[in-house]
Amino acid sequence: MDRPIRKAEIARKTKETDIYVCVELDGCGRADIDTGIGFFDHMLTALSVHSGISMTIRCKGDLYVDCHHSIEDTGIALGQALGKALGDKSGIQRYGTFYIPMDEALARCSLDLSNRPFLVFLCEFTNQSCGQYDLCMTEEFFRAFAFNAGITLHIEVLYGTNDHHKAEAIYKAVAHALKTAVTCNSDGSSLSTKGVL
Repeated sequence: MDRPIRKAEIARKTKETDIYVCVELDGCGRADIDTGIGFFDHMLTALSVHSGISMTIRCKGDLYVDCHHSIEDTGIALGQALGKALGDKSGIQRYGTFYIPMDEALARCSLDLSNRPFLVFLCEFTNQSCGQYDLCMTEEFFRAFAFNAGITLHIEVLYGTNDHHKAEAIYKAVAHALKTAVTCNSDGSSLSTKGVL
């Protein structure tokens, strides 16, 4: 059975940000990222490479204010693109759970591509930022992403001391959980007792 190409584009422009996102779920994790925030680019590249989802992301935002709008709005657009690429979410494994060690830090992600958006985020950072990336925006990014993609998303850093390591472990754990969840199942059905998600 030939499966359709699972790809989607989103363009989103507001008075605060101008964003273009293209995702290809079976694209082997090619990353082309430019948000103007170096550490965020690093994290999104990890999300793309480790999930196997090719991502092109361009964001021009009001960074003279701070990084908030750019990061949150990127989460919105990326979530919308992922949701669009998944369609009715039939034919996928749906669930994914993964642990990622990053030196002294350990992060866990469990997610369900359920069409019932929810976020549990359990992580405390010590510092305010990594480069120009405000670490508090990690939770805001994943909230925007989950709610716009229709994901039940649980993220927890079990332990760790270095904030760079904790943040990177989070993004990579989400990536690997997502990689499992978007994998095509054997018969194209919806993994639900309801018959539809």
